[in-house]
Amino acid sequence: MAELQSWTEVLKSSRKTALIQGGKRKIHYLFSDGKEMAEEYDLKTDELIMRKWRHKSPLGAQSPWQVEVGEPLVNTPGSQDSDIIRESCSNVAFSLVSTACFQWRIRNLAYQKDVFSVFVEPSERCTSNKKYFKKFCIPDLDRCCLPLESAALSFTHANNTLIVSYKKPKEILTGEQELLKELKELRGTTEGDCKAQ
Repeated sequence: MAELQSWTEVLKSSRKTALIQGGKRKIHYLFSDGKEMAEEYDLKTDELIMRKWRHKSPLGAQSPWQVEVGEPLVNTPGSQDSDIIRESCSNVAFSLVSTACFQWRIRNLAYQKDVFSVFVEPSERCTSNKKYFKKFCIPDLDRCCLPLESAALSFTHANNTLIVSYKKPKEILTGEQELLKELKELRGTTEGDCKAQ
């Protein structure tokens, strides 16, 4: 619990800016080490839609945003990164967070559910699955130094999408409720208003 409190304290002590726009609560965090985190929450459900991170290089340049939760950012034609060779996007994998669980969705997998085997690898602190051969880490559990539990893991397959879910531990749920309460106090009163802390 001490590790969870320390991560919660890091979030609380960061400089935050809040904005309500397009039905979303957008929060920008600036940490003392120079890292930045941006989150978007649905105003109606309070569910996390997007979380992304960036940091400064040793020479002070900003890194590109790295998506932790939500669909990956898509480079538009003509952007500076459009010429970089990337892995095939035929199987799109992305992470979601609901109020009850962490979830990953891998699209374009036409196999039946019984072809997949999904399991926890405690030594590597990740979940794995056979057939797609992808390992998923749960950064929220790592930041709070919480163990992985096999009983919390489940998966299903529908519409050519493999959906892997990991039920959130009560420590994470409690920390999220406290943080959400603080974030709601940051919100502006009308569309486009923002408030910094």
